Formats: sequence, structure tokens, C-alpha cells
Amino acid sequence: MQTYEPILLKNMSRPGYVGSLEDYRGVGGYAMLEKVLKEMSPSDLIDIVKKSGLRGRGGAGFSTGMKWSFIPKDHTGPRYLCCNADESEPGTFKDRQLIERDPHQMLEGIGIACFAIGAHQAYIYIRGEFDLGAEIIQNAIREAYDAKLFGKDLFGTDFDIDVVLHRGAGAYICGEETALLESIEGKRGKPRTKPPFPAIHGLYQEPTVVNNVETLANLPYILKNGPEWYAGIGTQKSTGTRIFSVSGHVKRPGNYEVPLGITLREMIYEIAGGVREDKELKAIIPGGASAPFLKPEHLDARMDFESIAEVGSMLGSGGVTVMDVDTCMVWAAMNLMEFFHHESCGKCTPCREGSAWILQVLRRIEGGLGKPEDIDLLVSLCERIEGKTVCAFGEAEIGPILSTIKNFREEYETHIAEKRCPYRPDAALAIAH
Repeated sequence: MQTYEPILLKNMSRPGYVGSLEDYRGVGGYAMLEKVLKEMSPSDLIDIVKKSGLRGRGGAGFSTGMKWSFIPKDHTGPRYLCCNADESEPGTFKDRQLIERDPHQMLEGIGIACFAIGAHQAYIYIRGEFDLGAEIIQNAIREAYDAKLFGKDLFGTDFDIDVVLHRGAGAYICGEETALLESIEGKRGKPRTKPPFPAIHGLYQEPTVVNNVETLANLPYILKNGPEWYAGIGTQKSTGTRIFSVSGHVKRPGNYEVPLGITLREMIYEIAGGVREDKELKAIIPGGASAPFLKPEHLDARMDFESIAEVGSMLGSGGVTVMDVDTCMVWAAMNLMEFFHHESCGKCTPCREGSAWILQVLRRIEGGLGKPEDIDLLVSLCERIEGKTVCAFGEAEIGPILSTIKNFREEYETHIAEKRCPYRPDAALAIAH
């Protein structure tokens, strides 16, 4: 098996490394923030990040440097940076590890990003359930202030940065950047209609950039080693490494940092040890719960933004879920729809009502009461959601439904014809209760 040199997870393998400020500065931490503040201009910094090819690691995969460049240069009021640490996608747990094991690389990245966009105030929006992570970040922020790495006149310059930790209340929708902004402002976490985009009217209607934890954590290393170094990892359009959260029916689940562009086959069978109990592979979710399912025939697809899109799915948040031959695809789709229906914010009627109807039909099929026309009904319901919601949540919730119907339609037909779930004998009883 080919070995890969991690970037973001490297420090965690060092003997005795616990992620304290002393540990992080011992491996060169915050040197790049000092260099940026003393020696660089914001435009030079943005150009470096553009040249590196760094793309957002939260799901959308948009160019980070390009996103920064949308902030109006002539704006005279405040600007804000928000770190999206609201990792709530089922099957994704990479940001949690970065937060709990090495928080200062994210904090240094926040400082660098603040300078790039001219922001003096940053917010870290963390998922409400991350009690330990919130405590660790708050301690790390305190360490940084005590060491004068945050606050006033940093490193003898006239640049100020204040960082505030904001805890969410456990709403999945707040991972969407505009719902996150609404939540920080003290409102209900519901997405805004775009345009205007956050770069123009964001937090408190001021120019704002929202970046993911993993995205920000990459910045010190790009500046230290150069944009060409980072662009030389991965593929031409999907540069650098990516932390993939591998779970499900694999022998070695966990977080693995690898160059973008390795194949699904290599990830599952070499890095994660293969399918548990050496069973036959049946389905793969390559990018978190909202990514469409793939089949074994897609194993040689490369894990980069473009290649996964070409085979009909998306890299998303990097959560790779592996399902063996004994997994019921109707149940898998229903299980995810239960989550999405529960987490719908309710703002858009197609999403709010459509998810309820889809879940009802899926439960009917899984419980042995499905009708032949239910399959086409599911497709029709999905079409009434697709492209008709304020945010991408609607698109996300129908991905598992449409992809399982496309790739495993025969399972839906078997459920309906046999009036039972062939994989879960007690499914009807469980759904009834």
C-alpha cells in the first residue's frame, strides 16, 4: 500500500503532542501569521492562496482565494470572518478531530484569513453537541490572547484581531453559511435568499467570509511551503490533501488524510482495510449523507471534486460511508430521509412538506405496504423539491432517494412485490412502532 504524508494530521502523531500552544509553537506554529502581518499585503496573500488551488473543505469546494477576493476593497465599515465548525453531516467527523487534537492550526488560519480580507473580528461557530471541542477551543483562544497572538497591535503591527467562540444549538441547517450568520445574530437558523451573497451583505449586513475548519487549517502550511508545493499535491483542479471520514462496513474506520485524486478502491480496500468480514461491497456514499449513492462499478473513480461529479455524486464534506451486500437500500434511503426531515428548517414548503411525504412513502415500502406506483411517486416528489428551495438542503435530501432508485431500483420493486423487506424481517413491526 502506498503511504501518504499527512499535513493537518501530522502533529497528532508526534510523541507527547497534545495540541497546546506550547506544542504548536514548538513545531513552528504562528510563525506564518507573524510573517503575513509584517511582510505581506492582503492582495499578495490572496494571490498565493489562489495559486495554491485550495478549495473549500466544507462541501461546496469553491476556490478559497476567489471567495476572499469578492470582499469589496473600498468598504469602509467592519468586515467579518466566520469559521464554520458546525460539522453536522452524518458520516463526517474530520473537523471534530482537528478541533479537539490540534486547535491552534485552525486559529492561526483564522488570523491569516482575517488579514487577507481586512477583518478584525472573527467568530467560530461550533456545533452545539461538541462540548469537549468548545472547551478546547476556548482554552486555545485564551492561550493565544495571553501570548498576544490575538488582540491589539499583533506582533508590533497596528493590526487587531478578536476571536469569539459561538456555540450553536444543534441545528443541522446552521452548517449552511447564511443560516449560520442568522444564528450568530440571535435569530432562528434559517437560510437567506441569495443574492446578495455574504461577501457583500453577510454578518450584520457587512462583508463576510465563511470558511470551514479544514480549509483554514491548511493556510499556515501553504504559506510555509509555498503555493506550488500545495498545488503539486492532488490533481490539477483538486489540489492538496483531504481528510476523509471513512465509516460503515469497513475493517478500519477513521479519519484518513490523503492527496485528492486517489481512487475509491484504494481508500476502501487499502487504507480502510476492505469491507468488514470480507463481504461483497454493495454501495458507497462518497461525500457525506447528502451525496448520491455509488455502486461497486464506481470503485475506480478518483476522489476529487471533478471525478466524483462525473460519476453522478459529489465529494461534499468528505464522509465516506461503505455498505456491504446485506444492506437494504430502501432502509438506507429511509434512514437518511428521517434525518433530513427532522432537520429541515421549514422555511421552504417543498422541503418541509416534500420530505414528510417522501418519508411516508419510504416507510410504506419498507414496511411491506408499498404499491408499484410508489417508485414513480418518489421520483415525482423529488422533482418537486429539486431547484425549488432557498438553500441546497432540498437538493441534499433527495440525493439518496434518486440515486438508490437509479442504482438499486430492483430492491424497491422486490419490497413491493414481496410485501416485505428481504433484508430486515422485522422491518414492518419496527416501523409500526
